[in-house]
Amino acid sequence: MSRFESYSDLPGQATIAARPAPLYPILACLAGAAWPPLWLTLPFWRPHAFMPGRDMDWRLVVMVIGLITVPLALYRILNERKRDGRPGTRLGVVWRFMMYGGLAAALVQIVVALGMSVMGWIEAGSFMQGLGATETTLLIFGVGGLPIAMIVGVSYALWAGLCAAFIAFEARPAVKDRLGLMPKR
Repeated sequence: MSRFESYSDLPGQATIAARPAPLYPILACLAGAAWPPLWLTLPFWRPHAFMPGRDMDWRLVVMVIGLITVPLALYRILNERKRDGRPGTRLGVVWRFMMYGGLAAALVQIVVALGMSVMGWIEAGSFMQGLGATETTLLIFGVGGLPIAMIVGVSYALWAGLCAAFIAFEARPAVKDRLGLMPKR
């Protein structure tokens, strides 16, 4: 006899319900923003620059971005659940976080590349020097940095999605509508 007899027997396919607010969503956001590769490396490789700017440690930048985007993604998922009832499983929550994380990482990297290009134009002494700075910036931050940023964003979002799926939601068995009186979603 097979251990998995149907699709619903796979891990992460149990029906979920949101735990009561505001405690559990806040805990899920804080745990999701505390991605272990960031805070575990801070004691060993101390950041040299704490102030916002070009030299700010990338781990601190990613933590700040995580503190902003994880609550936004969880808020979006909770609103989607109120509207459609989806995602209805923990796996669905994790996949939504990964999608939002990849898109957010790509968007942030594009904004950084364009911002650095504009800063290169302002600092340039001539038009040709500004074009050279733009080319170099877009090659390094745009072409080279975009795949790395998306990999980091999706892996960060995987962690945040797992935290949200297991802290902000709890497994609840589906209730059968035996009398046909329950409202349709």
